[in-house]
Amino acid sequence: MRSEVASLPGSPERPNEDWVATTLPASGSGGTVVLLDGVTPPVGDDGCVHTVPWFTTRLGGALTELSTSRPDMPLSEILSAAIRRTADAHRNTCDLSHARTPQATVVLVRWDETRVEHLVLSDSALLLESPDGSVRAVLDDRLDRVPEEVLRSLAATDRLRNREGGFFTAAADPAVAGRAVTGTTPRTEVRSLAALTDGASRWVDLFGEGDWTDCHLVLRKEGPLGLLHRVRTLEAADEEAGGVRRWKRHDDATAAYVELPAP
Repeated sequence: MRSEVASLPGSPERPNEDWVATTLPASGSGGTVVLLDGVTPPVGDDGCVHTVPWFTTRLGGALTELSTSRPDMPLSEILSAAIRRTADAHRNTCDLSHARTPQATVVLVRWDETRVEHLVLSDSALLLESPDGSVRAVLDDRLDRVPEEVLRSLAATDRLRNREGGFFTAAADPAVAGRAVTGTTPRTEVRSLAALTDGASRWVDLFGEGDWTDCHLVLRKEGPLGLLHRVRTLEAADEEAGGVRRWKRHDDATAAYVELPAP
């Protein structure tokens, strides 16, 4: 099995808030991918004494442990339990009801000899490649439906954060796991898979350098780091041209790529 991950911070002055892990069980059969994109809070109070990396490290660790040790639990239940475990770790010191309490997007994938399970929450992306080379993108597009002029307002964004009619992230409420995009694919129908934070998926959805199949081909040929370097080159060229296409010139960017062994 080929498995590669790469992550680049958006700025050398700030810690990388993404988190990624791939695992293989002791039996050597199956595996998991966990990818989180920590949500950078605006300057000001978020009700928490901890940093976003503190949160993503604990949530990612809980997801990794539970997804490998509890094959009997559906991924949505695993996310719910991991959110609860992480919330309990700072419930006595922080205001977890605050709209900007530390939170993250989630991609969680688990496979065995018969199936590939997936869960996607918010704007990170999962790509599933079939044996014939076709690529299916699994996306949670609720954040994309929010107009940019709304997202420019902190107050308006807070009113939509983890609310019906808005968008959902993994924060402090375990019930949000029920809002994730989930599914199962027969193992014979998946040759490889990739998980991307939105800092990495910019190659497709911001700069339009290709579609998801093209993106997956870059990952296959150049690996995750190759894709991330391509994104940074595009960001630099866009900045030099004076065309800031998003409120973040550079974002933390993380990608995982896994080629599954033949079933």
